[in-house]
Amino acid sequence: MPQDPPPGERIAKVIARAGRASRREAERLIAEGRVRVNGRRIDSPALNVTAADRIVVDGQPLAAAEAPRLWLYHKPAGLVTTTRDEKGRRTVFDALPDDMPRVMTVGRLDLTSEGLLLLTNDGGIKRRLELPSTGWLRRYRVRVNGTPDDALFEPLRAGLTLDGERFQPMTVRRDRQQGANAWLTVSLREGRNREIRRAMEAVDLPVSRLIRVSYGPFQLGDLKPGAVEEVRPRVVRDQLGLKDTPAPRRRRN
Repeated sequence: MPQDPPPGERIAKVIARAGRASRREAERLIAEGRVRVNGRRIDSPALNVTAADRIVVDGQPLAAAEAPRLWLYHKPAGLVTTTRDEKGRRTVFDALPDDMPRVMTVGRLDLTSEGLLLLTNDGGIKRRLELPSTGWLRRYRVRVNGTPDDALFEPLRAGLTLDGERFQPMTVRRDRQQGANAWLTVSLREGRNREIRRAMEAVDLPVSRLIRVSYGPFQLGDLKPGAVEEVRPRVVRDQLGLKDTPAPRRRRN
């Protein structure tokens, strides 16, 4: 007879839901011996825990899980999308308002890219929004150097393979020519490292500016650079299929 699964949830998932780290980061913390359960150090994420268990991370009791929340952030160019940078560069977390709770980024924008970056306090939301299988459409405004005609974009629409890495087909539209530069709208459903820049370089169109304007149903709109705005609970619930979220605290800089 098959055995019933142990009660509770996997500890990495519990840590992520509490906003302490993403699920992958939680597994790393466990592997490094930085997590204790009921006073015992653990080294494997293959452990289910319940509300009765006492979890301590880096010597601090794990906070009770908050309801999942989501924010829109207009990332300016020049910020790194990591919690810390080995080169000492300023990160998006250095630039967030002091009263923001602990959050994680959904995906990344590279140093010179700007525009919409989603932030969440919930590792489950982060994972769901990042998975290629969810197919969330990302839309970008892209300025390239050159005077492309429509036929130049066909390799991008068909899907490129660069350095052995297969890129999914992109939707590319030229919006206007501005002197030696062209403005494009580019849409894709999975974001690989520097994907748009690499794809444009492959057709001899170097990118001079890249702005993400939407991620799935979430829009940059008129949010100013450096500003943060919380998504309304009803929108979060409806778009992500969640049961409940707390009242929002909206803020602009």
